[in-house]
Amino acid sequence: MAAWFDEYVGRIVDALGNDMLRVALGKVATRFPKARLQLLKDLPYYEYYRKRVREVRAWSLDRIDELVKIARENMEKTGAVFHHAATGEEAIKYITTVLRNRGAKLVIKGKSMVTEEISLNRALMESGFDVVETDLGEFLIQIRGEKPSHPVVPAIHLTVDEIAKSLSTFLNRDVPPEHSACVKAVREYLRERFFKADAGITGANAIAADTGTVVLVENEGNVRFVSNAPPVHIVVTGIEKVYPTVEDAVAASMLIIPNAVGLKMPSYISLITGPSSTSDIELVSIRGAHGPQELHVVLLDNGRTKMLRDSSFREALMCLKCGTCLNICPVYRELSGLVWGHVYSGGIGAIWASFIYGPEKAAPLAFTCLQCGRCKTVCPMEIDVPEMILKLRAQLVEAGYIPPPVEKVVRNIEEYGNPYGVPEKGLVGPP
Repeated sequence: MAAWFDEYVGRIVDALGNDMLRVALGKVATRFPKARLQLLKDLPYYEYYRKRVREVRAWSLDRIDELVKIARENMEKTGAVFHHAATGEEAIKYITTVLRNRGAKLVIKGKSMVTEEISLNRALMESGFDVVETDLGEFLIQIRGEKPSHPVVPAIHLTVDEIAKSLSTFLNRDVPPEHSACVKAVREYLRERFFKADAGITGANAIAADTGTVVLVENEGNVRFVSNAPPVHIVVTGIEKVYPTVEDAVAASMLIIPNAVGLKMPSYISLITGPSSTSDIELVSIRGAHGPQELHVVLLDNGRTKMLRDSSFREALMCLKCGTCLNICPVYRELSGLVWGHVYSGGIGAIWASFIYGPEKAAPLAFTCLQCGRCKTVCPMEIDVPEMILKLRAQLVEAGYIPPPVEKVVRNIEEYGNPYGVPEKGLVGPP
């Protein structure tokens, strides 16, 4: 087999034989889709907002350069520092420089797929910073040395028994395999770090160009600590997250929760417009009241402009990263994002991987898709992932990335007229 395919097959075999993974993913296959369907019955205006967000998102992508420019101007008016990063390396360099200039040592983070995309944690730790994930799922996979298996629930591949074992080892004390006990243990460990941190790094669910506002959606409350307690707050997100207005940005962010986990509302929605400030003394504006003195917003390209200019794949930028397509995907249910993905999982992840990491990383994912079309039926943005996968496969074949089994079947059909490689006269069925 080709090297890029051989290693992938090995991971598939391991995943299919993992009993813990079977139990954990079985819950994904039942709880999330069921909760979503039930909730949508109680949201009479859902279709209106879904269509509105799709229209606004499409409109925004057509004018992304203009919106980024407007967002930058308005952020700088509020006292925020804006940085446009063409690549992941450029984003890391900027963030590292900010942290070093502020003498930062302890950095706390909220869940961010974009920072996973550019391997920010690894880069910062290699530069000597102590980096701590504060989202419960991200914290768990960090202490286990793994990557997220789902964009919304990063540790969905773990059972409570496995989580308790990992926490017991990391904390050097016994943590019972009970959900509340595990949450309490992590809460106690992180509490002190929230207030000792020198900087906080978050992603962004959306950015409003008209006011330069960052929208953050969460349930745990950790993102509010990360974005508010340290003296420096750094936001890292992709250029596709910029919307025209605050209303548009909030509406788009609100679609994530009902589709991802079947809840009407998240526990917290934070709207951050510049660093904290006060004018209570003689109406003189002073930055840095109870919140951060500095707000840095890093907008990342990293292949997104290239995707935007490709008519075959620009629709992938409509993705809200809600994970709904994964919850219903038969392949994901068997493999999880640990196998069927890099940072972005599933069929949509194959498209993103091709532009961010190149064809060798995208090929295994693209050829694993079953073309069942279920992802399109549940996607709030109605992204036609199956059609894009077919186009991606055609490009991969042209570039020489063909899975050996597929290549063998094609040769058999060409030579014998059947996929089995059996002379037609002797063909009685699969050998």
